[in-house]
Amino acid sequence: MAGQQGCADMRLFEPLYKRVLKWSAHPHAERYLAGLSFAESSFFPIPPDVMLAPMCLAERSKAWRFATTTTVASVLGGMAGYAIGYFLIEAVEPLLHSSGSYETYVRVQEWFAVWGVWAVFVAGFSPIPYKIFTIAAGATVLTFPGFVIASAIGRGARFFFVAGLIVAGGERMADGLQRHVERIGWAVVALAILLGAYFMLRQ
Repeated sequence: MAGQQGCADMRLFEPLYKRVLKWSAHPHAERYLAGLSFAESSFFPIPPDVMLAPMCLAERSKAWRFATTTTVASVLGGMAGYAIGYFLIEAVEPLLHSSGSYETYVRVQEWFAVWGVWAVFVAGFSPIPYKIFTIAAGATVLTFPGFVIASAIGRGARFFFVAGLIVAGGERMADGLQRHVERIGWAVVALAILLGAYFMLRQ
């Protein structure tokens, strides 16, 4: 069943995925990258890595600039997602139910109750859509300055990591990143949780 669901999701998002890949070759690609990064933090389903990786591959000298653009736009989008959760959660909850994201939204709220803003940092690498974290942060009234700082660090670490991999490994790394991005994401999440637990136990 899981495999069938995965195939269904791929068919559902494949047209968007292909369109985003085309944007990466557009003359105004960096503007599209910023727009995608902003939108993905609050409502769009395709992560900016899809554009960031091929853009870094095409112009490696601009990789760090692209990573910076992605990070800044993503944090601004996260602030918009926070506002949606804070002001409009009652209107958004039916959409979370209909999209099948409500259980994940509830789980993220539980993570916030345990880990606080640390969960936002982990979210920067998590394969769970970032918009779920930003909306949940606003709905639970997570401390806003901490949310912004954790978003900047977590998202920045992710996008500079992607850019660095492409600069170092080229086309082979870009192909591998696309195939294994979810495994990498969960591995980083697990490592972050273990480190967080370690430091909390030492206090």
